[in-house]
Amino acid sequence: MSRCWLTGASSGIGAALAHCLLEQGHQVALGGRHAERLTPLAERYPGQVLLAVGDLDQPQQVADIVAHIQQAWGALDCVILNAGTCEYLEPGHFDPALVERVLRTNVFALSHCLAAALPLLRAGRQPHLVVVGSSVSWLALPRAGAYGASKAAVRYLVESLRIDLAHEGIDVTLVSPGFVDTPLTRRNDFPMPQLWSAQRAAAHIARRLPRRPLEITFPGMFTFVLRLLGAMPVRLRLALGQRMARRHKDG
Repeated sequence: MSRCWLTGASSGIGAALAHCLLEQGHQVALGGRHAERLTPLAERYPGQVLLAVGDLDQPQQVADIVAHIQQAWGALDCVILNAGTCEYLEPGHFDPALVERVLRTNVFALSHCLAAALPLLRAGRQPHLVVVGSSVSWLALPRAGAYGASKAAVRYLVESLRIDLAHEGIDVTLVSPGFVDTPLTRRNDFPMPQLWSAQRAAAHIARRLPRRPLEITFPGMFTFVLRLLGAMPVRLRLALGQRMARRHKDG
């Protein structure tokens, strides 16, 4: 069984995926900011869990986490970078600090994890890099400028990195989910079509990871339609977005 580092394992898809991987018998370094949420899994799966607690927004903490993994296991066979955040821009109130926060977690923290983890993957057995992006990268949506920009950056980064890592024998999978019921999405105040539970999403990912696909998407119909809409001419995409957009009211 593989040695895996899973970030964002304390809630949502990450927590559900941690259960799937541990049930399959893998050794998993569970990443998250809250040790108390991860300790029960360490107690339930003795010998399989390595706690990798820290704030991925802090480069030194990322380096410390990976050094801890290296000391314990020597290498990694699988890295699943799942941690992320989401905030929405409000019409009429563009907030650059919000954009910076989202990019810091979804792009810059991801890059620090990649830099730290790749040397351990190169030393692993049949190495596999998995990054969780979002289907929002296919179609611009109202208020999602910060989140969508971060996930579009993730898509381009992963697809470019896949090319660079191919000659090293490191397989790269991008996960592009639709709406999943997590603590983040529960704050959404708009309809979420074809909403999946975190458990269903994690099971879907876990079943497909052994095949090492280039991309894992779900739900099928939702992501298919989103990709079609994203391929429409720019003016049609603008018209569609305007129909979905909220109206800003002055005063």
